[in-house]
Amino acid sequence: MLYYSQVKQYGEDKTLEEYRTIRGTAAGEYEEKKSRFLAAAAHVESEAEAVAFLEQVRAANRTARHNVYAYKLREGSRERYSDDGEPAKTAGTPVLEVIGHSGLTDLIIVVTRYFGGILLGTGGLVRAYTTAASRALDSAEQVTVQPVVRLATTVDYPLYERVNLLVAAAGGRMEEPVFTDRVALAWQMRAGTEAPLLEQLRELTRGQGRVEVSEPFYGAV
Repeated sequence: MLYYSQVKQYGEDKTLEEYRTIRGTAAGEYEEKKSRFLAAAAHVESEAEAVAFLEQVRAANRTARHNVYAYKLREGSRERYSDDGEPAKTAGTPVLEVIGHSGLTDLIIVVTRYFGGILLGTGGLVRAYTTAASRALDSAEQVTVQPVVRLATTVDYPLYERVNLLVAAAGGRMEEPVFTDRVALAWQMRAGTEAPLLEQLRELTRGQGRVEVSEPFYGAV
């Protein structure tokens, strides 16, 4: 718990770093010479989640010839891929390269191929898997996940709007207020940026209020 007169910054000692990923799932499709390539992308945070998503896609496409996949995780800095029966480096590797070039992590892409009866050759396969995977990411909602802190305070009604404006100007995302005899407020903002706001709140309340500041955790602001 920090009082307005006590300002703590996490910028030097926080161990969390921001990263980019996708929200939820996304899909993309490509067709060449009657072969259909269906790409499914998903946000995952562990190898177990990646495998579970892969099995889900396989179960939904039991008649498909191939279920090629690649994933990249922050956990253990892991990268995995599989050509799933396609010629080496024509399927899983291109999908992994799409992930790498995107700058995203905590992500799996599975590309399911329904064979159209015509061989595509090495170049055709690389193009097909690359295009399908890229289209899935193009359709995904990409987000930046940052280390944030949660701040909470209680103010008198005459100060409510002023505090709201200060929090908004500082880039905070306000939660729903709780109105009783006073107003309970809570918001999140990027870790390490809260010091100027704490000083403004101290001045606004003439040092009489207090604010609770959490340890940094991951969130999207």
